[in-house]
Amino acid sequence: MRKFSFPAVFEPGADGYGVYFPDLPGCVSFGKTFEKAQKEAEDALGLHIYGMEKDGEEIPLPSERPEKKMNLPSGAIVSLITVYPDIVANELDNRRVKTNVTLPAWLKEAAEKENVNYSRVLEAALIDVIRTRKKATTIKANADIAN
Repeated sequence: MRKFSFPAVFEPGADGYGVYFPDLPGCVSFGKTFEKAQKEAEDALGLHIYGMEKDGEEIPLPSERPEKKMNLPSGAIVSLITVYPDIVANELDNRRVKTNVTLPAWLKEAAEKENVNYSRVLEAALIDVIRTRKKATTIKANADIAN
């Protein structure tokens, strides 16, 4: 299983700890306590890497001992944060999301009378349509190769 560990800088402030990752510009977080900041940093890192991979961006190598290269403010703590991007991607890709659909009124009324679960029906139908299209594309590609 893939694993990424990046150094995070925890800067104490009046309200808690601000967190940033020197190797990943824009990846920032905050927590009222150090423990909460660590958890939030883990979430931020997982989401950031997920977004980078979705956008086709290359994940940089983590720098070694950034505290030696940076002029850190007094009280700052550098700690490695580890995430497993495949677990994060699985959770995010399989989360349930709301979507709007438009139906004829008579169909909506009939479905409600039958206690139809719209989400399950739509999910099953979409999976079926996608599989059918992929199968048709494969058949067409194979036919093109044969010719």
